Amino acid sequence: DVLCLGLFVSVPVAWAAGVLTMAHLLTVALLAGTATVFFHTAYQVYVPTLLPREAVTGGNSRLQSTEAAAAVVGPGLAGVIAQAAGAVFGLLLDAATFLISALCLWRIRVPERLPPSSSTPLRSEIAAGLRFVLRDPYLRVFAVFGGTSNLVLIGYQAVLVVFLVRTVGVGPGLVGLLIAVMSLGAIAGAALAPWVGRRFGTAQGTLLCEIALPPFGLLLPLAAPGPRLWLAVAGGVLLSLGVAAGNVIKGTFRQTYTPHHLLGRVTVSMQLLNYGTIPLGALLGGALGAGIGLRPTMWVMMAGVAGAGLVLLIGPIRTSRNLPSQ
Repeated sequence: DVLCLGLFVSVPVAWAAGVLTMAHLLTVALLAGTATVFFHTAYQVYVPTLLPREAVTGGNSRLQSTEAAAAVVGPGLAGVIAQAAGAVFGLLLDAATFLISALCLWRIRVPERLPPSSSTPLRSEIAAGLRFVLRDPYLRVFAVFGGTSNLVLIGYQAVLVVFLVRTVGVGPGLVGLLIAVMSLGAIAGAALAPWVGRRFGTAQGTLLCEIALPPFGLLLPLAAPGPRLWLAVAGGVLLSLGVAAGNVIKGTFRQTYTPHHLLGRVTVSMQLLNYGTIPLGALLGGALGAGIGLRPTMWVMMAGVAGAGLVLLIGPIRTSRNLPSQ
């Protein structure tokens, strides 16, 4: 958080001094993205140390809900601030949010038990995390599913705005509103995740979220002016609901199932496999959009989203009601 604070403050400072360059912006984006990876890895490992095991699902639900709410409010607020006061002032406010976050984290007074120092080389620790993921029948399948799902989800997100503006003919203001409404599904999904786990079991609940709901995303390529536009929005809401609820259940499972001394390495290993397909998905979406058109690309990506959950049927999750706790 402190690193991101300094990075984002450096942009308006460089602009005021007349030395802001594209290379500066790219460097800030790269370093801030790197810091975010460390932040998300650390907090996912830290949450189980703050909460008793039975409260981890509820904690993750609240965290996902607030993240989803920020995803709804943030882009719209950014547009208003940039238009009213300029993008530079908007970046200063963004930097201030990292300061607030850092102060909130600093106020946590729960003592953390640090693992004993180890002389094991970093390369060996990374290898241990990868081996644990690849050998475990649950984590291995979740890692493959995550990579597959991210590939097609990012592929459709890469062309969604262009599709709505150029193909459907929606104005910029309405585009922001539509995406915000679609994101409301993520808030609902994160809030409902604990109930889904209790009602259907964590294993069957995951299948419900990742197999039964994503096919509603096939309504998105049907978008057209008039009633069909809101039909597509309903598909986006149900898709984001399933993704968010599934993320809460799967994240809680990883935190409570993995031995804590391996949790950081396992989390990073799964992120490496999951995040590795994100740039590929963006490139694929852009290339298909330019090659076969935006609406056909939306159909291809949404078909991929609808089918990605079938990967989960490869592992033992299909025959279980609940995921194991250890």
